[in-house]
Amino acid sequence: MTGDWGGLRTELLDKGYDFQFSYQSESAANINGGFDHDHTARYTDQFNLGGAIDLEKVLGWHEASLQLLITERSGRDITNDRLTDPRTGTIGSSVQENFGRGQTWRISTLAYQQKFFDDVLDIKVGRLPIGSDFDSTGCVFQNNSLCGGLAGHGATVWFNSPVSQWGGRVKVNFTPTVYAQLGVYEYNPTLLDSNNGFKLNTSGQTGNTYLGEVGWTPRLGDAGMAGKYMVGTYWNSATAKDVLEDVNGNDKAITGAPVDQHDGRYGMYAYARQQITTVGGDAKRGLSLFAHFAQYDKKSSTLDWQAQMGAIYAGPFDARPKDALAFGLSEMHVNPALTKNQELQNQANNLIDYNNPRYQPVQHAEYVAEIHYDFQLTPWLMVRPNIQYLAHPGGVYEVDNATVAGLTINTVF
Repeated sequence: MTGDWGGLRTELLDKGYDFQFSYQSESAANINGGFDHDHTARYTDQFNLGGAIDLEKVLGWHEASLQLLITERSGRDITNDRLTDPRTGTIGSSVQENFGRGQTWRISTLAYQQKFFDDVLDIKVGRLPIGSDFDSTGCVFQNNSLCGGLAGHGATVWFNSPVSQWGGRVKVNFTPTVYAQLGVYEYNPTLLDSNNGFKLNTSGQTGNTYLGEVGWTPRLGDAGMAGKYMVGTYWNSATAKDVLEDVNGNDKAITGAPVDQHDGRYGMYAYARQQITTVGGDAKRGLSLFAHFAQYDKKSSTLDWQAQMGAIYAGPFDARPKDALAFGLSEMHVNPALTKNQELQNQANNLIDYNNPRYQPVQHAEYVAEIHYDFQLTPWLMVRPNIQYLAHPGGVYEVDNATVAGLTINTVF
């Protein structure tokens, strides 16, 4: 939007300083359905301030860089306000994905990256969101269940952007298209607190998260149609509470005994995206299909798995070659152990009426669909109207299915 700053931006870039400023807003209105049928709209937004310093140009350090990203979130989310039962809340399908993790300022990235041997070995350390390198799929939908790394949706030990934690990863590029990487990050629940956005010490750390991933990024056919395939796994060393059993292996909702504790928790994920058509041989236009799956620890997680699939058509019209049309589907499956625990709580309290304020709503699964069109109005302005449909918001069958009209606006300054 702001151009070349009278040549200053190009001059700084030539010297190794690349500054980035962007703004994203997401609006949503409940058309019908949901827990609360009172129609309204909500608005959330996020500022991104940062950039990168090429340390080879600035200090002569070969293939080294320093990255910084500071984010600010504000606003309210209609998912919690209208769509889900307040006794349970959302299970990961916020219709405004840039809401949450504390509406505050944060250091989202403060990292040093060093490459060796012509990019064969790549090391990154610092304050990082796990999803910036592992299960990194980007975000092209407004509904959070279709946005970014799934591992961060159901795994409470995995913090995606804007939350960062101390950690690092070592990546080996065996070929230009085949890689493997290992990483370790601190697990510190206090980093979620709104007043800890700039916290740099590790007080409150309860464990570490260890990750491994292998991937393949081919370009198929004469046109070089892009693909991305990866599979990964993780293990967290922090103590985790069982969602169903007590210390004796019995149902805690019945016995009232102390909850069982587990030494760590685990999960895995897999992702595939492949462009399958072009428009006149132009690989920047055409149809891509994607599928994504994540499995979570069945002893301690709200969800036991989540899956998504969809299609993205870039440049659907000759007159609008930079636009895109996308459709996605997602299922968030509640851990059967948690479902059983909720049922047992109601039985123990002799509660059968869903409308009783003391009743514990029983969660099963939530299904989400989103269709949207990206209008790339200028190189710096994208407008994305969308329609979302949520079946059983929050995974509660008693909550009416909901239809939401949304609007995303991305601006790059």
